[in-house]
Amino acid sequence: MLDFAKFTKYSRPGPRYTSYPTALEFSTDFAYDTYLEKLKGQDKKRPLSLYFHLPFCRNACYFCGCNVVFTSKEDKKIRYIDYLKREMDILAQHLDTSREVIQLHFGGGTPTFFSAAQLDEIITAIKAHFPNFAADAEVSCEIDPRHIDEAQMKVMSDAGFNRVSFGIQDFNEKVQEAVHRVQPYDITKKAMDLARKYNMVSVNVDLIYGLPHQTLATFMETLKLAVTLNPDRFAVFNYAHVPWLKKTMRKIDETTLPKPEEKLSIMQQTIDFMESNGYRMIGMDHFAKPEDELFKAIEKGELHRNFQGYTTKGGADLVGVGLTSIGEGVDYYAQNFKEMAAYEAAIDAGRLPFERGVTHSADDLIRQHVIMELMSNFKLDITRFEAKFGVKFDEYFADALEELQPMVHEELLEIAPEKIECSPTGTLLIRNIAMAFDAYMKKHAGSKKTFSKTV
Repeated sequence: MLDFAKFTKYSRPGPRYTSYPTALEFSTDFAYDTYLEKLKGQDKKRPLSLYFHLPFCRNACYFCGCNVVFTSKEDKKIRYIDYLKREMDILAQHLDTSREVIQLHFGGGTPTFFSAAQLDEIITAIKAHFPNFAADAEVSCEIDPRHIDEAQMKVMSDAGFNRVSFGIQDFNEKVQEAVHRVQPYDITKKAMDLARKYNMVSVNVDLIYGLPHQTLATFMETLKLAVTLNPDRFAVFNYAHVPWLKKTMRKIDETTLPKPEEKLSIMQQTIDFMESNGYRMIGMDHFAKPEDELFKAIEKGELHRNFQGYTTKGGADLVGVGLTSIGEGVDYYAQNFKEMAAYEAAIDAGRLPFERGVTHSADDLIRQHVIMELMSNFKLDITRFEAKFGVKFDEYFADALEELQPMVHEELLEIAPEKIECSPTGTLLIRNIAMAFDAYMKKHAGSKKTFSKTV
């Protein structure tokens, strides 16, 4: 039984840990030439994971924290496709693109804002540059149900896409109007039917709690409608209200946002509802059917976390292509320019549109292992950690272990000589637990405008 009364005092700003170090540590100190050396020095036996950012949206959804370009102009999309191709041409000069690709993801923006013909052009270019896709590659796309038709779904299916993720957020009309995303159930159902018709192996839907005008009662109605779609996975995110970072969030009336107690009630009832409808909780914000590979991975302690969220595809070098995309190697993160003008200027000059990143120190790699294991699998094998890094865990992390003692006393986690393991309640505070191992948190402790709140 989850004890939600323990949550309230742990509500504080904290990272979501899609990376460690987090993006706040990315810097232009990581030089372009160093990045090229990292690409050329990659182990050619390691597979590739590809992320393509397709940034365009027709209108703003006020809750969105993504890097988006708002447009209705066709020429901007045509121009962007040309630059994606040219970026891949340059990338092929510095990276062995014949390596096996085990994962491809289209994110946005709204990837399906591109027409069927445009999507086909992008996919054809990708496979020309990266010809070696694994037979079991995970090929996925984020989809706004308001912008998908049968021709687009067929193009993706024919190209080997096997996973799609539909953004729903909330079915309540008042909530939809407040966040500027009106999306009736029938539109979402039609998109879901297309995905099934074209044999998508796994279909995910995204919901968000903490939006304006949401109550426990209204969100339960959304859950009841969403489960009738029979998705394979649910992602139920805690809304991250960061108006100092995202201008569109300033259009949300903060007085209409649910209080922390209401959000906790929503989360508690969501967990109960999901489990009663055959879904199991995975990670801090995902639910999946027991036969789903994510569930199987967490049972084996093999779930991984990266910029695309939770995945079973670990051990790959991530290459980000497109505006603001992030790549990840064994010991670095690298991010492209966020502004279109700078992105295009770099490619026009024959350079990769790399802007900033971070190289991992030995300490970063040690802490990254601990944080990502906890975030993914809610436990850490200390024996295996010590064998891998050659350090005594209790000595290296003496401060972190002391900081976590109140959580141990409240039975949020267990710390033993051979392992750390979260309780069911502790899993929902996994960001707080991981923060104890974050060497950079003290630097940001005085600022309230860095991360969203953990509760």
